[in-house]
Amino acid sequence: MEFNPITPEILAEIINVTGSDHTFFEKDDLFRFSHDETEDLHFYPEVVALPKSAEEVSELVKICSNNQIPITPRGAGTSLSGGALPLHGGLVICMERMNQLIEIDERNLQATAEAGLITQVLMTAVEEKGLFYPVDPASKGSCFIGGNVSHSSGGPQVVKYGTIREYILNLQVVLPSGEIIWTGANTLKFSSGYNLTQLFIGSEGTLGIVTKIVVKLIPKPAENMVMLASFPSNESACEAVSAIFRAGQTPSSLEFIERKGIEWVMEHDSISFDLVDGIEAFLLIQVDGDNQDSLFQQCEKINVVLEENGCTDVLLADTTAQKEALWSMRRLVAVSVKSNSIYKEEDTVVPRAELPKLIKGIKEIGKKYGFESVCYGHAGDGNLHVNIIKSTMTDEEWNTVLPHGITEIFNLTVALGGTISGEHGIGYVQKGYLPLKFSATHIDLMKGIKKVFDPKGIMNPGKIF
Repeated sequence: MEFNPITPEILAEIINVTGSDHTFFEKDDLFRFSHDETEDLHFYPEVVALPKSAEEVSELVKICSNNQIPITPRGAGTSLSGGALPLHGGLVICMERMNQLIEIDERNLQATAEAGLITQVLMTAVEEKGLFYPVDPASKGSCFIGGNVSHSSGGPQVVKYGTIREYILNLQVVLPSGEIIWTGANTLKFSSGYNLTQLFIGSEGTLGIVTKIVVKLIPKPAENMVMLASFPSNESACEAVSAIFRAGQTPSSLEFIERKGIEWVMEHDSISFDLVDGIEAFLLIQVDGDNQDSLFQQCEKINVVLEENGCTDVLLADTTAQKEALWSMRRLVAVSVKSNSIYKEEDTVVPRAELPKLIKGIKEIGKKYGFESVCYGHAGDGNLHVNIIKSTMTDEEWNTVLPHGITEIFNLTVALGGTISGEHGIGYVQKGYLPLKFSATHIDLMKGIKKVFDPKGIMNPGKIF
């Protein structure tokens, strides 16, 4: 696919839409839009525009469509798959000014937000009304709800409450032609032709630009309890995960953290924790509901399962401060690695009963190829994040040998019934691995869908395929 540059005349058209204060084209101003949170990759756009409305987005898209200019939609830039990288230059359309919470409909348990609203702002606003939006990715304090939709983002609580796909009712989208549509209806059921809403969730900005989102809300649980369970091995901790569900217990969150993750947090974030010798892995478990006594009974039942699967100790957080400290330790694992090492983060997901084989295989592959890994993630839904640390690998090994190791990890994941991304998406850095999961027929079908929506190929080109 060939694209045209943005000429001074086209730049003038763009400025006419978003204004000189919200249009950037000097290199110093473009730097922050040249990268996301994916490793250390930089691709500079030619121009960045910050629209204030769907109508302005539409006008920008029409300019690009008429002139064969590539568009990269951008949220907060928290992508871990290179989704916001402007690979072909062109125009970045950043949604940060479209940040309004338009409505909280308490009668119908719905909220309508613009795509640039920070996820935590949405969660806090509805919680103040006794309601709950449970999709809480790790970057919820900075990521945008529109980016969450585009990447089908998850988080710890989807194990009980379901993924973002269960909470998006309707989307306003600007198509690659510039036309504005709503994809569905603000209803809990939809059986009226193809479900375009679900198609756009996880489409990573390749089919259009999400501008407004209608989300489903539920009543907020009144109480929660948090447990930290210690295990002598990664495999025993992972064995306990599926056992908890087989025993009839469904925590609201069930997170896995290996010892190395806690060590990184203690070393690089000055977190104090009594890390006992012989402990190699932890499960962070949260239960929630409306009755403290029933939650305590649930914790007791879970504790029995933990002991049956080799757990050596369980810490029950007594106070809000203790709960926050345990969750902070979990959330800081990725931050510690990213701040202090060259790394790659892979996002594997398998049926939860296969987690022991997955974690064992990852460590064996690491030994084979000479890399260290720090594993953690949403074990309750089988989602394991693998932070691969450069450590003693040479630059040549990192660039030429490591991809073979990653391929083996993904082959193992697929062999166990899983897939190569649970919530980070494919984007730029993972697209070469997509054929490990999908046949040529499957990929051709997805490419065909892309072509129907975006025949000129201008919308986030170079992603997924």
